[in-house]
Amino acid sequence: MSIFNERLSLLKSEFKNNTEYKNAPVKPGNGLFYRYEKPVLTAQHAPLAWRYDLNSETNPFLMERLGINAVLNPGAIELNGKFYLVARVEGYDRKSFFAVAESANGIDGFEFWEKPCVIPETDNPDTNVYDMRLVKHEDGYIYGLFCTERKDPNAAPGDESAAVAQCGIVRTKDLVTWERLPDLKTRSAQQRNVVLHPEFIDGKYALYTRPQDSFIEAGTGGGIGMGFAKSMDNAVVEEEYVIDPKTYHTIKESKNGQGPAPIKTDKGWLHIAHGVRNTAAGLRYVLYSFMTSLEDPKKVTHRPSGYFLAPEGNERVGDVSNVVFSNGLIARENGEVFIYYASSDTRCHVLTTTVDQLVDYVVNTPSDPLTSAECVKQRIALIESNNKYK
Repeated sequence: MSIFNERLSLLKSEFKNNTEYKNAPVKPGNGLFYRYEKPVLTAQHAPLAWRYDLNSETNPFLMERLGINAVLNPGAIELNGKFYLVARVEGYDRKSFFAVAESANGIDGFEFWEKPCVIPETDNPDTNVYDMRLVKHEDGYIYGLFCTERKDPNAAPGDESAAVAQCGIVRTKDLVTWERLPDLKTRSAQQRNVVLHPEFIDGKYALYTRPQDSFIEAGTGGGIGMGFAKSMDNAVVEEEYVIDPKTYHTIKESKNGQGPAPIKTDKGWLHIAHGVRNTAAGLRYVLYSFMTSLEDPKKVTHRPSGYFLAPEGNERVGDVSNVVFSNGLIARENGEVFIYYASSDTRCHVLTTTVDQLVDYVVNTPSDPLTSAECVKQRIALIESNNKYK
């Protein structure tokens, strides 16, 4: 057997082992959600045809020509009873692109479509695109809002890392053909983590923003903002209202941003967001939750204390360690909720819960009292209330 054929056989076997498996929940869980034993998407899920020249004449040693470094931060949507992830796929060259993977149950069996998504460019071409939020809007379109990154034209000579991030916008009906719209315009120098609210508010499109002074640091900006646009064909937000500010000595002291679009519940709009704090080992990303009013979505009604999800075990290791990040969520008509998240900018996971459990958590979990002394009082009150159950 030739080197090529031997390697091809081994690669096909490895691909099958890395992608065809059943995923079981990790029990007993925490009463709020179940993690799962294995990721749902990894770099190993990328088809061989994306990575290898499969022509034995031009690639006799069957070398990997275009490697995949990571699969992360997927947008999520359910269509016709199937689960779809529009994942960020990062090549060895550091460029990211979007690709659709589908599954019958949302927990395992995800397979990428034959080819990545073709996203049209604007007159100012993107250098990099990533982290798409998918939203079925009541106007009938599926919108994809993502980060478009370009080199900062004001960067100092020799600075090849300074970038400008803005919100790119596409829309589709089928996840196959994508119509590119002009980038979102706001008064903020940088915009990342922009998410479209699924319903009109007072006849306008509502968007969750993250005003930021620079590419990495929130600076004087920061917090989850909300703004309104008359149209998505040329979306302009004139004013941003910060509805959930970053806060000193909390899980969101450095910066925070909206995750997926919120879930509409009887008690309010339920949000999943990410919070960032600094540590001696670098930035730590966790997920947290809050709720806003149905009547006035700019008004936060509940803020449970601390984080909703933090990286554990192998999730803590990867390209950017100690990170969880979510921009994809599926809330089903039967009350099931699938939250997709990435760990350490490397792989994609799912956790499952229900709307009832999420609402219970957000409404009944006490808020952060913000000082150590008050936190002690809060915990002692819990202990004393439990004494009668001993």
